[in-house]
Amino acid sequence: MARLAVLVSGSGTILEAMLASGLEVAVVAADRPCRGIDVAERAGLDALVLDRGPYGGFGRDFDRERYSADLAALLADQRVDLVAMAGFGTVLAAPFHAAFPGRVLNTHPSLLPAFRGWHAVPAALAAGVGETGCTVHVATEALDDGPILAQRRVAVRADDTVESLHERIKEVERDLYPTVVARALSALSEGREPGSVAEVEEDECGHC
Repeated sequence: MARLAVLVSGSGTILEAMLASGLEVAVVAADRPCRGIDVAERAGLDALVLDRGPYGGFGRDFDRERYSADLAALLADQRVDLVAMAGFGTVLAAPFHAAFPGRVLNTHPSLLPAFRGWHAVPAALAAGVGETGCTVHVATEALDDGPILAQRRVAVRADDTVESLHERIKEVERDLYPTVVARALSALSEGREPGSVAEVEEDECGHC
């Protein structure tokens, strides 16, 4: 079976959803101390923290290239085949993607290519769109780019706030992302690449 690494930076709710779905996670890594690491340790998983502090922290001096290379090396030591970013707050540079070409997955709270970036949910509200959603895609060096593997729509309600809309998107994400990761792991075990599992789902989530 292909070995999965999950990258976290925050609460670890996506990781919890993955574990609840039955996904077998080989290792969890974080860029800072966070609840996601606590979730991993409680589940008996190997948990690593490669803190950004020694690499320049969270300011403009952050050495993204060196950090990306060192994180890739740590995961390579764990014989990782697939990487799933789950609320991971660091944009990784070329050395990481070179180590896992086409094998880094990400989830984003919009229907890409619409509303890339960190503020996708408020941007969707500000634009007055009638629907947004969740996208699972192969991550690349470009932010929120790369082949789309699956999408699911979420209606925007007239009384939505950023918080209420984001929570409904997260509900969809916690269902969709583990499913796509499982398909990608199966593909790798069969000698295919994750990009081969693309099956865009645009189901309306009317109850969310």
